[in-house]
Amino acid sequence: MQRAIIFGASGGIGRAISEVLAGAGWSLYIHCSTNWSAASDLSAGLSHRFPQQDFIPVKFSFLAEDSAVVAFVNHLLPVNALVFAQGITDYQLVNGQELTKVDQLMQVNLITPIKLTNLLEPVLTKNEFSRIVYLGSVYGGDGSAMEAVYSSSKAGLERFAQSYAREVASANLTVNVLAPGAVDTAMNAQFDSEAIAALKAELPIGRLATTSDIAFWVKTLLDRQSGYLTGQTIYVSGGWLK
Repeated sequence: MQRAIIFGASGGIGRAISEVLAGAGWSLYIHCSTNWSAASDLSAGLSHRFPQQDFIPVKFSFLAEDSAVVAFVNHLLPVNALVFAQGITDYQLVNGQELTKVDQLMQVNLITPIKLTNLLEPVLTKNEFSRIVYLGSVYGGDGSAMEAVYSSSKAGLERFAQSYAREVASANLTVNVLAPGAVDTAMNAQFDSEAIAALKAELPIGRLATTSDIAFWVKTLLDRQSGYLTGQTIYVSGGWLK
């Protein structure tokens, strides 16, 4: 049985990824950091729709100490794929950003994903094939003012995936970054209609991405036939002009 863990499954993109992968026959760990009811409800709903597969809700903080990271990994069943759809941002100028927030952004977006990858590699490399997908951002390739630390964390994911993919390619473990542009999720709901209209005007495709637009490409990267694509960052940006 193919099993993936979807980190950040209780968020908008993570939920869409979970639903698409469930439809493709994957059993899933449905991860949340805080919203246990959302993870539990999603797991129950998927179990009802796909009774031949397993859907297990799990709660784990990406701000946890190393001992908790190790304990979390030790309690998991074997998995074939990791999808890192968690992430946080903080709209601030660097000189207005709290130092603790800098630490949190880097730990949630970059450091803990690397640690989890480290700990789960022995499990992944035992499989006939395995996949890792990190959710990056267009700002990992072209930094954004007011999100300098966030941009740095996403740029770090790109270089980590590129480097790490070369270490594990011979084990049929692919490692890629999927970098969305503007997605119609709660993260962008804080902007008023005028700001959203201005953003859409910058997009050649003329609209924000839907969560399904992103989930489609995650499913594609996890497919058995995608084994020759690794170490790449794929920008799903609607042609966003830099």
